Amino acid sequence: MNGVFDATIHKGNAWIKELSEQFHWENDHRSYQALRAVLYALGDRLTIAAPPPLGAQLPMLTRGLYYEGWDPSRVPRRERSREEFLAHVRRELLRG
Repeated sequence: MNGVFDATIHKGNAWIKELSEQFHWENDHRSYQALRAVLYALGDRLTIAAPPPLGAQLPMLTRGLYYEGWDPSRVPRRERSREEFLAHVRRELLRG
């Protein structure tokens, strides 16, 4: 069982590191917040049937972020443009 946790921690850390490098952030916590914000914004736009198949593809700990606070009664959001999606991500980042 240790291998499962090791693998998910390794993959999560790799994603955080990649975000930090991509955006030239020295603070990994900022990258974690960005990943969480994107997952929240994405989850809020999907229909009730979409989150389980997408969540199943995520590493275990990242899947927890994806589902954390998700309330199926308030989805999907009607915003569909890139600008609206990015505005949602920015709001989530500010909530931190």
